Amino acid sequence: MSRVSRASILLLFLASCGGGNFSAPRNMDDACSVIKQRPQYLRAMRATQSKWGVPISVQMAILYQESKFIGNARTPHQYALGVIPMGRQSSAYGYAQALDSTWDEYKKDQRRGGARRDNIRDATDFMGWYIDETSAELGISKGDAESQYLAYHEGRRGYANGSYKAKGWLVDVAARVGSRAQMYREQLRRCLR
Repeated sequence: MSRVSRASILLLFLASCGGGNFSAPRNMDDACSVIKQRPQYLRAMRATQSKWGVPISVQMAILYQESKFIGNARTPHQYALGVIPMGRQSSAYGYAQALDSTWDEYKKDQRRGGARRDNIRDATDFMGWYIDETSAELGISKGDAESQYLAYHEGRRGYANGSYKAKGWLVDVAARVGSRAQMYREQLRRCLR
């Protein structure tokens, strides 16, 4: 077998191994459907709820808003003059759309050097860690998805300074996150008995 053939076979093998399933689950308006399709999500969120005290419904609502449950989600590209690529809007990546700097802080604080933003267990643990610190620092209930989302999006300092108040669109998004968390909570009562 030639070198090129061996290299091609090796490349195909490697490509088939590590890609992961990064597609969105179907029917994301039904929490029970999501966790039935992706039982690993429920295991990860239960572990985060147990460790950090963040309700599964809050985790799900924030994951939905941030990435639509897509593990390799990224922010859109920016363009100058509508055509010249200028890079992405931010370094946010993965299920939780964690920024590089915040993710690095989490990995260092939690001694999780190998944690990956496109791994659901790592992403939910990150969210639990962030929400736990937000609750301790700002006094926001871990079950208050709307306020937690505002602090998650703006950062704790931004939330404390009220930066979100000048962003009507963000206040609307946070309200939708709160409503979705409530909807998910009601749905999960039916299927997690």
